[in-house]
Amino acid sequence: MKKILVCLATGSALVSVPALAQQADSSFTGPRVEAILGYDISKAGSTVDDDFNDDNDQSIDGLLYGVGIGYDYDMGSAVIGAEAELTDSTAKTTYNRDGDFEGIGLGRVKAGRDFYVGARAGIKASPQTLVYIKGGYTNARFNVLANDGETRLREKIDTDGWRLGAGVEQKLNSNAFAKLEYRYSNYSKGELDFGRDIPDSERFDLDLDRHQVVASVGYRF
Repeated sequence: MKKILVCLATGSALVSVPALAQQADSSFTGPRVEAILGYDISKAGSTVDDDFNDDNDQSIDGLLYGVGIGYDYDMGSAVIGAEAELTDSTAKTTYNRDGDFEGIGLGRVKAGRDFYVGARAGIKASPQTLVYIKGGYTNARFNVLANDGETRLREKIDTDGWRLGAGVEQKLNSNAFAKLEYRYSNYSKGELDFGRDIPDSERFDLDLDRHQVVASVGYRF
């Protein structure tokens, strides 16, 4: 009888070990960090866009780069989580080949840091693949450029908005993952930031659209 119990216990252990390993490999639960790289374009929104001049697209685009953190909870077939990002961009106003100014309604500016905090929810397309949507708050900064386009003034424009996005996350192993994501942001409020010694300006209305396509690699603990 003891031998039978020992055999049953051993068999159960052998079955449970692969099951636990498979569960760990497919789990999206835990904190994560990631590096982000992608394409970033900011455009004048529909209420301020110049629809009468086809040559003036009122946009700035460039390379997006930054880092992100988050925490996810795997509920089986679905995953929910919270996340935050800090990114920067090389996008700035310029002149096209005909000498026409290409801008977004803020004067000569360069895109600066962008802080985002939000949540995401997704469904597993496979044990290692997550398809998700996301949304939250974003605060983007645009650095004002001097007339020569090189020297930055101290003034900065801080803008408040919201972001929606969708993406796919693929587990590479138990901890590493890769993501491909599209997100849209809209900024409707802004203020001039003059520095520590001078109060910020009154908040003013604006309309900026931002589109980003990004890829990231990360590690889940």
